[in-house]
Amino acid sequence: MSRIFGAVIIGDEILSGKRQDKHFAKIASLLAERGLRLSWVDYLGDDRARLAATFRRTMAAGDVVFSCGGIGNTPDDHTRQAAAAALGVGLELHPAGLAELQVRFKGEEISAQRQQLVTFPAGVQIVPNPFNRIPGFMVRDHYFVPGFPQMAHPMIEWALDTFYREQFRPVDGIVEKAFLLTGPNAYESALLDLMEHIVARYPTLRLFSLPSLQGQERRHLELGVEGEPALVEQAMEEIRQAVEGRGITWCWRP
Repeated sequence: MSRIFGAVIIGDEILSGKRQDKHFAKIASLLAERGLRLSWVDYLGDDRARLAATFRRTMAAGDVVFSCGGIGNTPDDHTRQAAAAALGVGLELHPAGLAELQVRFKGEEISAQRQQLVTFPAGVQIVPNPFNRIPGFMVRDHYFVPGFPQMAHPMIEWALDTFYREQFRPVDGIVEKAFLLTGPNAYESALLDLMEHIVARYPTLRLFSLPSLQGQERRHLELGVEGEPALVEQAMEEIRQAVEGRGITWCWRP
């Protein structure tokens, strides 16, 4: 069964524009390299109640979720507490996480402040951090990693390669093709019946339509499909015949 992959990207600094998000594009790329797709992304601030509500919803949905940010030990970090609330459990010092800290801070005191870094919701497992040994945690197909890209991205890659290899699809087995359609009838509403027909006839393909505007005028409509090459060719031929029959000019998208 194909899984749905999503991402939760957390931080007031992202929503305020003080920092630019670097997770969305990278997570999408890591999935695409494995023949997978990112289905949704939620951007959330450092709001414990809203985070908890989001995690309750995504855990109930059964999606695979990568949550980036908010797992530190400062007062503005709420992800650990929110995840615990979503799970209905308390927080506890994680023994495997503590062992990682003892390696990271060898010969130094593991202070109460440092222990907070590995105080996680009860019953979770750790996600190893190859950058500095301070782990994240995982539970119910949710992977909670730091906001720092140099830490988060290798941790997400590890999760994909460790737990979801059976979901991988050959990248060379997926193609995308599209037409650029122009003319008075080259707009989405006029082609809705055709799009619905293609979706029903080829349920394993992904259909997409992207209108383009120039000022107040429609410039063109990009219409295409993605999936197994033979089916893509067949679907595109049906689309070509249909749009020509409606007097719509087309060319291949570069």
